[in-house]
Amino acid sequence: MVNSIKDSTTLHNGVRMPWLGFGVWQISEGTSVVDAVKSAIDAGYRSIDTAAAYRNEEGVGQAIRECGVAREELFITTKVWNADQGYDSTLAAFEQSRKLLGLEYFDLYLIHWPVKGKYKETWRALEKLYADGLVRAIGVCNFQTHHLEDLKDGASIVPMVNQVEYHPLLTQLELHEYCRANNIQLEAWSPLMQGNLDLPVLAEIGERYGKTPAQVVLRWDLQNEVVTIPKSTTPSRIKSNADIFDFTLAQDDMDRITALNQSKRFGPDPDNFNF
Repeated sequence: MVNSIKDSTTLHNGVRMPWLGFGVWQISEGTSVVDAVKSAIDAGYRSIDTAAAYRNEEGVGQAIRECGVAREELFITTKVWNADQGYDSTLAAFEQSRKLLGLEYFDLYLIHWPVKGKYKETWRALEKLYADGLVRAIGVCNFQTHHLEDLKDGASIVPMVNQVEYHPLLTQLELHEYCRANNIQLEAWSPLMQGNLDLPVLAEIGERYGKTPAQVVLRWDLQNEVVTIPKSTTPSRIKSNADIFDFTLAQDDMDRITALNQSKRFGPDPDNFNF
């Protein structure tokens, strides 16, 4: 059971990754992202998730340098974008991200989307970065089971993490079970459904526990053994999203939340996108 913001999952290579992290998607480069990341670290978050495509890696790096917490206490994730996929281009993109963030290494480097015809070469580049000690763990985002099966064919390393859209309206149970069976840690992006939390079940459950719908959903993530990375630019909400370690959802409530599934995506479908 996850009882503290300091608690972490152990990836299949032995690296520990915090269960709760802070996402910075759609937070503008500059003061906005610097202040948000600093607020998150002040609130106890130690995992920060960015991406080349978010165009805020430089601000995240500034916040890391100025936050007053030692680099080795932080878990930093970034991702290679679709246009940079391929072997040599991924290695070049990694160096650009490293320069912008001002970091010697990343804790986790991910393929952002399964770009057909490219992601296997991209993965080969990630395996090299891992072998060279430049990243502590490697993984993917938005990979469905068939992508993961295809990637395994010819790969030397099974992804340590698969970060996907995951929330009560998109539970992805089959994918989750596949990841569990293959020691791939599932991680949720847009866990709060981009603010679409106005569901009576969440309100009713939250009222009984004295928690907000957002806190209920994030607790549901953790009890489902899913790493979660909510984002906000409001310091009070950043703190509120971390106030999820003093209660445990009963199994009946967990089941009621899971039953909300509609296979509804707020983001793109990995099998039908064209970036």
